[in-house]
Amino acid sequence: MLFALATPEYNSPNDYIYVTLRSLILHSKVIHRQNLLSLNNLNSIFLIGDTEENDTNNPRFHIPLPLFSRVEHIKQEMARDNIHFVRFEATDLHGVSRSKSIPARFFPEKAIHGISIPRGYLELTLNPKDSGVDHLNVASFNSDIILIPELSTFKPLPWVERTARVICDPFTIMGNPLLTSPRHIAKQQLNHLQDNGFSLHSAFTYEFCIYGVAEVIDSKTISFPMGMLLSSHDQLFIQELVDGMYHMGVNIESFSSSIGPGQMEMTFWPEFGITSADNAFTFRTGSKEVAKKHNYLASFFTETGFYNSGTLTHSLWDTSGRKNLFSTGSRVHQLTDIGKKWLSGLLKHSAALSCLMAPAVSCRKRYSVDYKEPKECVAPTWGYNDNSCSYNIKCHDEKGTQIENKLGSATANPYLVLAATIAAGLDGIQSGNSFLDGPDDSENFVQLQPSEIPLKLEDALVALEEDKCLREALGDTFIHYFVAMKQYELENEETESERNKFLEYFI
Repeated sequence: MLFALATPEYNSPNDYIYVTLRSLILHSKVIHRQNLLSLNNLNSIFLIGDTEENDTNNPRFHIPLPLFSRVEHIKQEMARDNIHFVRFEATDLHGVSRSKSIPARFFPEKAIHGISIPRGYLELTLNPKDSGVDHLNVASFNSDIILIPELSTFKPLPWVERTARVICDPFTIMGNPLLTSPRHIAKQQLNHLQDNGFSLHSAFTYEFCIYGVAEVIDSKTISFPMGMLLSSHDQLFIQELVDGMYHMGVNIESFSSSIGPGQMEMTFWPEFGITSADNAFTFRTGSKEVAKKHNYLASFFTETGFYNSGTLTHSLWDTSGRKNLFSTGSRVHQLTDIGKKWLSGLLKHSAALSCLMAPAVSCRKRYSVDYKEPKECVAPTWGYNDNSCSYNIKCHDEKGTQIENKLGSATANPYLVLAATIAAGLDGIQSGNSFLDGPDDSENFVQLQPSEIPLKLEDALVALEEDKCLREALGDTFIHYFVAMKQYELENEETESERNKFLEYFI
């Protein structure tokens, strides 16, 4: 008998746990049926077919039919598009792409088994000997993990010759999801949302800066701004970026110059599920690669004096994707009861949310820009069609009523922004208490007393640790890991100031 493992949280025929387990079987034929049943995180077991145990010559042992069909389809696509290399990408804590490339001839095998990388590439534990994250020791920190590709994200890269990429989820070699993976956490929250009868329609809007490339890069020579980059300043660059993103499945709805020197703003078309975060992740990497082709540098890092924002615009829908549950359909400036409760959840958890959405010291300065007197915390604000608010309710276009979560920095990891927003909003619905009862007047807000946003990152980390809802949603392991990383950054802020000058090249 042959058994395959199915994990409901992935909702896909491409059974990740089975794929990883199959790789183990091929390398160690002494694994027996009772060993399979003892593995962790086995949610259900499905009989695939009868065959002699460990008979690797039987075709049914190799690949489940749906996965086989998808791999065969991609093989045909690679031949048609002359793809010679495939890049396996995964996000780290900061939303930066960490990748490993293979020749295309190995893709069918790697699509099944995954590809191994050192665990430390994704878990940026800068001093593993002192780390208590996930009870890691030096040995486990230096162990391998397996990147299993999400085959639906396979796309040829328009700006890189003969190369395609696929987004991956990291697993331990025992087939368990990596609990510190931001994408895994986001998918968990989306599944939790679906279990409660909802789906999320969302899109990111990013501000980022375009710099000219200095000929020599050292501690005394820093890249210089191009000056105000008007939308028509470099049509070739903008057109290649927008067209390339379209062919990657990322629909850029609009683009324009922004306030700062060399600053651009790009808005994406909304998508359901994990796709909006995948699109943001794709854009963050792709914009840098296209900029480099044109002798520019694209940076999402927040500099002193101006701010690169990252806004998550979202609305709650039924699971069929047919009804916007924020829209009343009658008044322009009005949220439904569900929408009010969702917004109440965001207000309630704003302190902890800000830690994930503005995860660097420089990101948090804009929270106090409107205050003359020094403050330790500021209250989050909300309003209708008011871009100065922390949460802006938009009701005036074809997408229906949406909430803009404007707490975010472009530096934030889009998967964490998505996951935390869902966790906070859903808690507002499940608690049954709306801070926004009564007339839809923002004057009522003064009575609500939502959690205030700390201006210091240290205080925001405390708020995140103490937020039971987000801790439960994101997991103790991730919270421990995230806080440890940020505390390390704070402790080394001054000594690493010279190195930080070059963060714009990577973030």
